[in-house]
Amino acid sequence: MSKAHYILTVICPNRPGIVAAVSVNLFNNGCNILEAHQFDDTDTTRFFMRLVFNFSDDAGSIEAVRQGFEPIAEQFQMDWTIRDSRERHRVVLMVSKFDHCLADILYNWRIGELPIDITAIISNHPKSTFDHLQLNGLDFHHLPVTSETKPAQEAEILRIVEDTRAELVVLARYMQILSDDLSAKLSGRCINIHHSFLPGFKGAKPYHQAKARGVKLIGATAHYVTADLDEGPIIEQDVERISHHDSPADLVRKGRDIERRVLTQALSFHLEGRVLMNGSTTVVFRQ
Repeated sequence: MSKAHYILTVICPNRPGIVAAVSVNLFNNGCNILEAHQFDDTDTTRFFMRLVFNFSDDAGSIEAVRQGFEPIAEQFQMDWTIRDSRERHRVVLMVSKFDHCLADILYNWRIGELPIDITAIISNHPKSTFDHLQLNGLDFHHLPVTSETKPAQEAEILRIVEDTRAELVVLARYMQILSDDLSAKLSGRCINIHHSFLPGFKGAKPYHQAKARGVKLIGATAHYVTADLDEGPIIEQDVERISHHDSPADLVRKGRDIERRVLTQALSFHLEGRVLMNGSTTVVFRQ
């Protein structure tokens, strides 16, 4: 059986001695550093670090590491976390009629690529819409939304998140706009996927709008949800070149593929502790 790996993340004001203090604490507790990333944002004078470590032998104590970090964190004003990489995140998935992103997440979850426990699936469409995805055994909630029912349904969404102790909510093409209140309550723990173009097209049939305007690139953006619609801190993006040969149906098909890839990648980055918030942007420590 392989040794446990732990993921340490640090955000703090930048000053000399941070790396030395962290490294010495790990060394004194018998740890091996397996992966290390750091970034000094000179614009904000903020320091960001992600380390992966394990113990040299079975006598190591993660509690001793945590206790050793407390005075360091106080000295350097750190926001920090240490998480066992084997610990599974509890996740709520939300989806509307388009199921390609949900299908990709479920596939990667089932083959073990996404270490998550799906605590609930929430949709404004009935469960029969997704019969082909074999959701048996997963807690499914049909919460249809109208202007009259939206406040009550959002209260139910939040209840489900809290009751299932979910750490993360993923909007896997959930096509209802969250209220400012719910967006604020899920801040930093809700990821959305958005079709992104240059220029950006809002409203119905964005791919048809892109075709009509002669767009040469289509893409998708995964970001954290904020009250500013589709303007939250970005985690991951991708694009694909298209041409006048592509029909609106071609754009829709290619767009689905980009959306599901980008969302699953963003989710993976979040689960691995690779995404650190930096105000309205993010620091993403890719492999």
